Amino acid sequence: MKTILAAIALAGILSTGVGDAQRFEKPHSGTSGYCCATEVSNQPMHSARLALVIGNSSYPDADAPLAQTVNDARALASTLRKDGFDVDLVQDATGEDMARAIARLKAKLRSDSTVMVYFGGFGAQSDGESYMMPVDAKIWYEDDVRRDGVSIDRLLSELKDSGARIRLAVIDASRRNPYERRFRSYSHGLAPIEASENALILTSMPPGQVVNDADGSRSLLISALLDEMNSSTASVEQVFNGTRLTVARETQNQQIPAVSSSLIDDVKFGPAPATAVVSSGRYSSVDRRT
Repeated sequence: MKTILAAIALAGILSTGVGDAQRFEKPHSGTSGYCCATEVSNQPMHSARLALVIGNSSYPDADAPLAQTVNDARALASTLRKDGFDVDLVQDATGEDMARAIARLKAKLRSDSTVMVYFGGFGAQSDGESYMMPVDAKIWYEDDVRRDGVSIDRLLSELKDSGARIRLAVIDASRRNPYERRFRSYSHGLAPIEASENALILTSMPPGQVVNDADGSRSLLISALLDEMNSSTASVEQVFNGTRLTVARETQNQQIPAVSSSLIDDVKFGPAPATAVVSSGRYSSVDRRT
């Protein structure tokens, strides 16, 4: 009896082994039959949408806090979240706060990530680079700008090197800052910001120019940008250009924001429709965004 039971068990093991081999064996050409147990789709999963939003208002060296930057940051963060972005909102950021926020952003990056960076506050330029200034910056000489500021060009380059496919930047920092009177070689406004491959940059004024903040709880730049984002199904590049035209019209060309683009992908704000991919022989819905 034991011999018979052992023979039955051995036959079952051999049968299982043959079945497993058949399930994972590549089918012959022209036959329908079986397929692999799990078919891995070569279509990308949904692209990660990430945003770093910084609104700096309370600079000790300034005569008064900036009235609009924090409101702008909060409103933009809210809209980006509705559009599916994972938003890190930082207000009145010190240099350490900004470094930590950038590190958090880099840690989330994937090869298909779309990243948007917003900065509202004081900016400065030095040696042809534009810098975002933290609230604890101590600026007495031009070297201090490079020491305490965060280079926008370098940040965008680092995001690209870290794997971000698409980089978007909105920089509202072309205003007179409290440091410019401290050294003669200082240049007003921002320097040109390089839009490396697949990048799009919107600044509140062209290089070397500054603008005074208008009245109101939000800046003209962000008010126009939010209107474009909420009402348009156009590409991000068209949204940025629409923002530029709206601000120019509203100010009778006293403020004409600058747009620099090297986008090669079609990028849109707003939730993207779900599409189907094949997995284990069935269709499953995944959210795909650029």
